[in-house]
Amino acid sequence: MNSDTESIETVSVLTQSTSNDGIVEPTTSMPARLVDSSYPHGRLPLHALLVMALMGFILITTETMPAGLLPQIAGGLNIAEGTAGQLVSAYALGTVVLTIPAIAFTRGMRRKPVFLVGILGFLIANTIAVFSPDIAATLTARFAAGAFSGLVWGMLAGYARRITAPELAGRALTIASIGTPLGLAIGTPFGSWLGTTFDWRWSFGVISVLTIVTAVLALTIVPDAPGQPAESRVPLVRVFAIPGVTVILVVIFAWMLAHNTLYTYIATYLRTANVPISVDVALMVFGVSALIGIAITGALIDRVPRPLILGSLFLFLTAGVVFVAGSHSPAAVLVAVVLWGVAFGGAAPQLQTAISAASGENADIANSMLGVAFNVAIFAAGVLGAVLVSTFDGMALPFLMIGLTAIAVSIAFTARRTAFPAR
Repeated sequence: MNSDTESIETVSVLTQSTSNDGIVEPTTSMPARLVDSSYPHGRLPLHALLVMALMGFILITTETMPAGLLPQIAGGLNIAEGTAGQLVSAYALGTVVLTIPAIAFTRGMRRKPVFLVGILGFLIANTIAVFSPDIAATLTARFAAGAFSGLVWGMLAGYARRITAPELAGRALTIASIGTPLGLAIGTPFGSWLGTTFDWRWSFGVISVLTIVTAVLALTIVPDAPGQPAESRVPLVRVFAIPGVTVILVVIFAWMLAHNTLYTYIATYLRTANVPISVDVALMVFGVSALIGIAITGALIDRVPRPLILGSLFLFLTAGVVFVAGSHSPAAVLVAVVLWGVAFGGAAPQLQTAISAASGENADIANSMLGVAFNVAIFAAGVLGAVLVSTFDGMALPFLMIGLTAIAVSIAFTARRTAFPAR
């Protein structure tokens, strides 16, 4: 470890004991994490965090972009659109299967080399997809891209926190996570337009060029940070059993399943509601509103994390109610989209902050579980949404949104000690 650039900063982390009435109580403090001392208290490593956000933008755009290019991909590879849709599934499957093993294997390594390996591995896999002549090679490349994406996502939260002073950790996560709503609001629509106007390979090619730029910026701007010390590592099963981690994962799954089911089938809802709002307009309003949500999160997350996440969940629940009650009013539907976007915009940093705080030095492993929960929810949303819209109609989607969010709200509200504490 280089003593000129890093120092061990001891922050209070509570170990726990169980009282006679079964309530888990804090008892002692211990060294919590390593912080890069090149960034003093009161200052954010803004440029480094923006590089991480750019990589997040690339990852979310790459994951969702094929959904808007299915006819073009199908025609280019001479396959059915249903087969082309498996490009999304293969990517998510790579993330689900390999994220946790990859994070477990690399958690003791220095952060910058792992970050660069993740970026370069993703670059190679995505570039193979650009030039792939057949569906088998393309699906294999997408699976590999999803695996490297999972590695980057799994380590990003812990990396951002380790190069930031503890009192600004939540804000750092918010900045590093801004790429997600930007990818959904700008990246995916732009990729769809580019692929429709020219060729679907152009969309993937531009992603590769952006990834090269990100790799150069990461190499020159992002500071290094130590990996997790051997003495603080615990087995995967024990990380899952850390008080609060399992609860947060359940909230994540319920919340993200509610979101992704509606997001994936928003066209079906708008058609059922029979309102004169196009999918493009709805998603643009959602994306802009999500940016507002992440700005609010950045301002409040380090001061009032529990009220913030409860407020986001209640706002999300309200959006579902408005989607149902105002389904025949264009104005009401747009209001619901705005509430939906604001509530969802800060979800990723809020949940990453909660699970990082709950897991302490094992934040990288816990965040890899978070990424898996996200992607399992994406898988489940595609299947569940298809069943709902074929059995009922698009109005079933906001009802599901209300039910799942109510479950998430009730769990988060009661988990005030270990999962979603006041601070």
